[in-house]
Amino acid sequence: MYDLARRALNAALRAGADEAEVYLVKSEVTSIDIRKGVIEGSKENINQGMGIRAVVNGAVGFASTNIDTRMEDTARTAVSSAKIRGTDPEWKSFPTDGKYPEIKGTFDPQIKDMELDECIELSSNMLEGASSLPEVLVTAGSFSRVASRRLILNSNGIEVEDRGTAISGFVDVITGQDEPTTAYDYDMSRKMDIDFFNLGKSAAELASKSRQGISIEPHRTEVILHPFAVADLLTGILSSAIDADNVQKGRSSLIGRKGEMIATEKLSIIDDGLLEAGLETAMADDEGFPSQTTPVIEKGIFKSYLYDNYTAGKEGRRSTGNASRHSYSAPPSVGIRNFIIKYDQSDLIEETDKGIYINTVIGAHTANYISGDFSVEARNAFIIEKGEFVKPIKSLMLSGNVFDILKSINGAGKDVRQVGGTVTPSLRIADMSVVG
Repeated sequence: MYDLARRALNAALRAGADEAEVYLVKSEVTSIDIRKGVIEGSKENINQGMGIRAVVNGAVGFASTNIDTRMEDTARTAVSSAKIRGTDPEWKSFPTDGKYPEIKGTFDPQIKDMELDECIELSSNMLEGASSLPEVLVTAGSFSRVASRRLILNSNGIEVEDRGTAISGFVDVITGQDEPTTAYDYDMSRKMDIDFFNLGKSAAELASKSRQGISIEPHRTEVILHPFAVADLLTGILSSAIDADNVQKGRSSLIGRKGEMIATEKLSIIDDGLLEAGLETAMADDEGFPSQTTPVIEKGIFKSYLYDNYTAGKEGRRSTGNASRHSYSAPPSVGIRNFIIKYDQSDLIEETDKGIYINTVIGAHTANYISGDFSVEARNAFIIEKGEFVKPIKSLMLSGNVFDILKSINGAGKDVRQVGGTVTPSLRIADMSVVG
């Protein structure tokens, strides 16, 4: 990989680039699909691709390819792209700081060396767990095992390579009786520590418990959000608000509010590229800037926006290590790393005299990412009375404002989960509007 990346970098410089960057990723992927309660198929793929940025007179060009023999041609295409683009007066340079921290828990050789038969066995375990209740049917599911390498080089001397592994399972189920109810569960880890049978069983139990739901009158009440709901509802809006690119373009409610109390003093949120075994942990971000831990909210006080190298350069500050790419085929932009929500944990449900528990929400993507207003459908919701679930709720809409929620959190559970890049417990919110 290194020789290939070095040749592409040199090709860009020979073609006239003032600066150049190569992002090369290779992944071995095993994926298994589940449909209607059976394993439908499996795939084993090796994927490799390269993205190249080239700078000419302050203009940035980009090109990508997944064909090894075309990588030098792609470098020249990136240079040609830069030459026909206008100069960006805000451009400073690619990263130059190559001192990288030690990270732990991102590579598990047991996952790297897994054979297809082992992957099928774990998928079967998940199916078995999901089928352990006779009234529940599996509608869909998936299993994935990934071992990846990522190499970043640039003409300023950056050279950094990461290896990582991940394993995941997803199962979607439905009850087969009158008024069917659905549920799902999902987990992903860097290590071989997922109990796939229990993953399937938890989805089945949730669907079963959600049967025979009742309707409720519109009212305001305490609401407990499962980590899935927290990640869907809070992370998207909050991460958009602290994205320095959005701030610089006037698209954030948090412009000019650093140092203000924007949340309850018991809440802290950090963006951590160094979290042990974190799903977004690596030595560097996706343009080679060293990873770090960034306080976002500290005891309720807003502390920092998140920057990549470009947005940091516009303000004459250091990047926070938040350059992110969805693929080698796209240039980087600002993105969260491990977004960790911290609040003193307790036996949350047992402590709740009256309220509603919500497992998942549908429609969080329709929220207003600037104002923070949202109206979503809640799934697998339950009435809580005197510390116990007493009845499932048939249909429920939840509305409010994410920035108000930050001030209204009054409890957190002990059920911390990694949900994508979000690490969070369940959270209890005071005085939310619900409509049955």
